[in-house]
Amino acid sequence: MADAGTVTRAQPAPERAADAPARASRLRFWRSPADQPRWARPALLAVAALAAVVYGWQLRHAGYAEYYAVAVRSMSVSWRAFLFGAFDPGATVTVDKLAGAFLPQALSARVFGFHPWSLALPQVVEGVVSVLVLYRLVRRWCGAPAGLLAAAMFALTPIVASMFGHPMEDAALTMCLVLAAEAFVVALAGARTGRLVLAGVWVGLGFQAKMLQSWLVLPAFALAWLAFAPASGRRRLGQVALAGAATVAVSLAWVLLLTVVPAGDRPYVDGTMNDSAVAMVFGYNGLDRFGAHVPGTVESGFTTPDPAGPADAAASPAGSWHKLVDPGYATQIGWLYPLALAGLVVGLLRHRRAGRADPTRAGFVLWGGWLATAVVVFSGMTLTHRAYLATLAPPLAALAAAGVVLSWRALRDRWATWLLPAVLLVQLAWTAHLAGRYAGFLPWLTWPALATAAAATVALVVLVRRPRRGAGAPVVAGRRSRRGAGVPVVAGRRTAEPWRAVAALGVAAVLAVPAAWGLSVLDRRYAGTAFEAGTGPSGPVGLALDADTTDTLTAPRRRLDAYLLAHRDGARYVAATSSWRTASQFVLPTGQPFLPLGGYSGLVPQPTLAELRALVDAGELRFVLLGGVGGLGTTDSELSRIMTWVLSSCREVPAAEHGGGEELLVYRCGPDS
Repeated sequence: MADAGTVTRAQPAPERAADAPARASRLRFWRSPADQPRWARPALLAVAALAAVVYGWQLRHAGYAEYYAVAVRSMSVSWRAFLFGAFDPGATVTVDKLAGAFLPQALSARVFGFHPWSLALPQVVEGVVSVLVLYRLVRRWCGAPAGLLAAAMFALTPIVASMFGHPMEDAALTMCLVLAAEAFVVALAGARTGRLVLAGVWVGLGFQAKMLQSWLVLPAFALAWLAFAPASGRRRLGQVALAGAATVAVSLAWVLLLTVVPAGDRPYVDGTMNDSAVAMVFGYNGLDRFGAHVPGTVESGFTTPDPAGPADAAASPAGSWHKLVDPGYATQIGWLYPLALAGLVVGLLRHRRAGRADPTRAGFVLWGGWLATAVVVFSGMTLTHRAYLATLAPPLAALAAAGVVLSWRALRDRWATWLLPAVLLVQLAWTAHLAGRYAGFLPWLTWPALATAAAATVALVVLVRRPRRGAGAPVVAGRRSRRGAGVPVVAGRRTAEPWRAVAALGVAAVLAVPAAWGLSVLDRRYAGTAFEAGTGPSGPVGLALDADTTDTLTAPRRRLDAYLLAHRDGARYVAATSSWRTASQFVLPTGQPFLPLGGYSGLVPQPTLAELRALVDAGELRFVLLGGVGGLGTTDSELSRIMTWVLSSCREVPAAEHGGGEELLVYRCGPDS
């Protein structure tokens, strides 16, 4: 017992003492955890910082995908438009896609104001998150070197580098799929139902961002789980069914919302002739992409606007099955094809005798299944925008990183010394083929890098054919390396092996060219002009998005806007417009409720002539604007009938009165017209 007056210090509880190092480790986030090499965490943070710079460098000049930007503007000023994913602030018609990817943009616009950079900022965050999660995912599968390589390859894939710096819905989809893959891999290790359901939830959230494209990972998930999960067959089937139900429930939440809410209490579903969210998702944005028209949808082929710009004339025809290897697409996504294929084949062969629950073999099946499914689907689509292909980047990066690491280990352990030189040679030839199609882009880097890679490959062949000195030699004044069993250690250090430096130089040189294409987004000449690869002086990378128009209303447009607002007389809508493009000229800068007629295509019967006349009679609409770009519809469309009625029943306001010029015809409708 302590003497009176003696202060004794309480001893920490054992669990608290154990938690102290963990807390200190979390605070020192730049230090690697105990189960990783010391260089791993600093190197990862450097890759993440590079990704943030690449994605955010042109943030102020990110531009708009005008059709979707109008929807974001509407959702940022109207919670009703936010809930239903409406195109216009009055929430009369939806966009022709699910609006999940636009919700972060709308929230960002509410917080920071509506600017190009505020719309692109969420995608920058999504890109950095994807890089970090992909590292953690691949590290658990193939180790820290492979994880770091995969993160860097993914970050600098050209279309990824460009996409994450622009307001594109594919960014949210890509992040959700990477998070789904991580949850799946964690679940697979212990057959954990909860984690598998979480993977399904992430896939469902990806569906909200880009609809059916998120389901491309499901065959790979199901196959890997049924083949490798350490559980009984009956339990595996039950787990897959439960996760599938979660996926479907989250995926179809918005579809269900628009199905159960009465038509009069929600916006009309664009892209359809029957106001059906099911038809819009699975028809207009589903089977229609493969050339199969679905009754109830707008019969106009693939009419969704490409926010990235027109199709590349140099690319293959839209329906060709080999278009993904053509330079127009391959320079954006396909630099790593040889490395990824080598990683997949060698990995499956190397681990073919592993146990059923071997996580490494399961990883190759997972990534290979994801890649194969996506390639088949994209190859069969009648038209593929390059931004769609970003979902190929995670499996390509993971398998390519595995290919490098496996080839390196084969050379180190001498079980296939020819593998790394062969892989480098094929990758070198493929890189030269793609780069040769655009020889004018960075010739001072491309050809020296390829020459260096060729020289390193030749040197590597020479080095590996020589017997290694000291093989099997005893350890002198040191200990054996944990990572190089059988490699002699002198004075506590592994003896230098020249092949390592040569191999590293060859890998770095062959990857320098695709990295340069990705880094070219730092140059504004390439970052925001042409989306197509190598189409003239604009360069190989970039997204052709619309300029910032929020503060660039012309003087006639300002006068017209002021006239319409001054004579609105309490109407619900400032004016109806004969196309969404005309509406965008007013909604983007003002956020005011203009009513677009005919949806995106001009063919959608929203509103009908009877509904528009009811709005006029009720005093909720005073003006109709005719003219401008788009909105022509067809001779028997609802839009054409509305225009005929406006011309015969409404009074034209002279340009001298409204001051908006003669490009748009302004009609005042109603009893006082």
